Amino acid sequence: MVNVPKTRRTFCKKCGKHQPHKVTQYKKGKDSLYAQGKQCYDKKQSGYGGQTKPIFRKKAKTTKKIVLKLECVEPNCRSKRMLAIKRCKHFELGGDKKRKGQVPTRNTDLTINGTE
Repeated sequence: MVNVPKTRRTFCKKCGKHQPHKVTQYKKGKDSLYAQGKQCYDKKQSGYGGQTKPIFRKKAKTTKKIVLKLECVEPNCRSKRMLAIKRCKHFELGGDKKRKGQVPTRNTDLTINGTE
């Protein structure tokens, strides 16, 4: 599991020096209905004739590469850049830090069969 802090001091290209950056996870934008490929596909799909293009079904990867979006917190800069990190199944942003030598605590306030 990868746990990344919500702020990070790193180099800002616009400021030309290390600055604190706000870290968020990159998210894909909504697909445009007016992109050329989408228009061609919709035109071809319309009418009778079933599915016209192949549907990919041989996915090889089980994870995606995590992309961080870094935004400079300097008020008159606010430049943004992307930073790709390695693949991982579980990604957490700003979670609790692990302490060395401590036993992980579990929530034991669960009720069993309706009795406390």
